[in-house]
Amino acid sequence: MPVISRFYGILITMLFKEKGHNTPHFHAKYGDDKAVYSIAPFKRMEGRLRSRAEKMVKEWANAHQKELLEDWERASQHKPLKDIDPLD
Repeated sequence: MPVISRFYGILITMLFKEKGHNTPHFHAKYGDDKAVYSIAPFKRMEGRLRSRAEKMVKEWANAHQKELLEDWERASQHKPLKDIDPLD
């Protein structure tokens, strides 16, 4: 799964599959923890991250919502994804 951003040990990835991938979303991994988040509105769909990591993911996702949606569109067209700046 392509990594589109990384910050503070958190990896953000995105992959589009034809079936079952109607909701624009991304995956976040921190250590052994994994979660999937919808982009708009930001909401955890499955999994769990530690509270502090999830707060950082939420802050990052809210700041980059437009870019995330653009990457989702690119993924749905099987085009290469663009990297998104990390959380400062």
